[in-house]
This record gives sequence, C-alpha cells and structure tokens, in this order.
Amino acid sequence: MKIFITGGTGFVGRALVEHLAGLGHQLTVLSRGGVTDEGNPRLLQGDLGRPGPWQEEMRRHEAVINLAGHSIFCRWTAANRQRILDSRVLSTRHIVEGIRGAGSGVGLLLNCSAVGFYGNRGDQELTEDSGPGEGFLAEVCRAWEAEAIRAEEAGVRVVRCRLGVVLGRNGGALAQMAPVFRLGLGGCLGNGRQWFPWIHQDDLVGIFNHLLEAPVSGPVNCVAPENATNRDLTRALARAMHRPLLLPSIPAFVLRLLQGRAADLLLDSQKVRPQFLTRIGFAYRHPSLAGALDDLLRPAD
Repeated sequence: MKIFITGGTGFVGRALVEHLAGLGHQLTVLSRGGVTDEGNPRLLQGDLGRPGPWQEEMRRHEAVINLAGHSIFCRWTAANRQRILDSRVLSTRHIVEGIRGAGSGVGLLLNCSAVGFYGNRGDQELTEDSGPGEGFLAEVCRAWEAEAIRAEEAGVRVVRCRLGVVLGRNGGALAQMAPVFRLGLGGCLGNGRQWFPWIHQDDLVGIFNHLLEAPVSGPVNCVAPENATNRDLTRALARAMHRPLLLPSIPAFVLRLLQGRAADLLLDSQKVRPQFLTRIGFAYRHPSLAGALDDLLRPAD
C-alpha cells in the first residue's frame, strides 16, 4: 500500500514508519527538512501549516496517516494554546482539502486524536460511544476530529484514533518519568486516584497496522485493556526500576504552581476502555501495565 505520513519523524511516527516499511508498504513522510527521492521511506518537503505542492503528491497515495501536532507538554500560555490548536486543526484541514482535490486516490485517513476528548470524568467508564468532555484538550480534540470527518464527504474512510499516553523507548512520557524514579524521587501526582489511560508503543503500532486493513471508521480508543490509576503507575514503575518511593505524593497545588493549566494533563481522570478493539479481538502484546514496563525497562541485550 502507498501511505502518506505526517508527523513521521516524531516519537510515535518513527516506530510506525520503521514497522510499515518492514512490511513492504511504500511510504512518503512529509518533512520540513531534507528531501530524499529514493529509498523507503521517501522524504517530501512541505509545511502542513499551509497549502502547497505536497497536497498534490499526497493524492497519489492510497492512505494518509496524520500524526502531526505541537507537543502539549509545555506551559499553556495563550501563545502555546494557539500553537497546540493550530498544529492539529489547520494541518488536518489542509490534509482534508488535499484529499478532496481532483484526481485523489486516497481512500483512508487515519487521523490522530486523544483521550483528552473525554475531559476530566472521574470514575466514569468511557467508550467510543461516550460524548465529549469539557476543558482545553477536549475542545482541541473536538475541533481536530471535526476537520478529519470532512474527508468522509469525499467517500474517504476516516478513523479517529484517540490515543492514551504512549509508553515507549527513547522518548515520550516514560523518558520524562524514568530519571526521576531512578533517583527515588517518584511519587503519586495529586491524590493518585485519577485514571491513567496508557498504551505500549508496540501495541499502538499494531493497532495502526490493523486499522489500515480493517473495514471500519469512526472513533477508536487506542488504549490498553488494563485500567490503571496514577497510583498504580507510580507503584508499578518503582517496582520495575527497583527503586523506593521516597515521596508519597506531589500535591495538586504544587503541580499547578509549576505547570499552570497544563497540570490538567497530570491530574485529569479518564477511565477509558478500548471497546472497539476488544470487540474485534485485537491481540495486545502488552495488555498489563506491569508487563509493559518490564518490557520497556529491561536492559537491551
């Protein structure tokens, strides 16, 4: 399959590109940097923030995977909030405009979203049938998904992949947490009772690979089947790293002093279930948090 990928040089994108190339798919990765016309993946220069020749090239592919988006791990100043929103909404808008252009052969759009769609919902179980929540991230995800859905008007199959926190090697949340826990300074965030929707990077790559072929559309919760709270994560990470927990918790008010509104990322609770993936019998390689952390933190051979 010929696949056009945005965000292919990021933490998730690198792993996905390597996997899909290994399966023999022909990949084009949009990049602001260098260009290569040979090899797989092929790099194409372009800026998602504005229309351009990259849209015409995109139309020559069968599927588009959109992973692009400015990092949300920053202080949510007015300027950064606008960057977070625009990097998702405007980029998706330009992708959809390109897909809907004359002569397009694109039949599938896998568009990233996030479990932030559901907002802060306490202990409520959330499935793909649950409605949107409130708050900044929920607003971003609603607008993001609304842009992607417009591709359906051109007969394109659109899958909205609502990602949990991706745990993987060489980046992501685990790379930020591990150094703190190695020093024995890890602790629960707030009261630790907030639900923490997570997914092992390998399983996320497997989900994307499955969705390329499965005749489905709509939202898909890309999370592991085992629900875990922040307290569960804290204890499991300390055990996997063989480190004590010297700090019982970091109070919510301290997190808000340090992070401002971005502390919502750490304190909001979303008990998300992968209802669709469970129904189709998707085979997780790492369904448990303890097993996932053991795999990721095991010394390389």
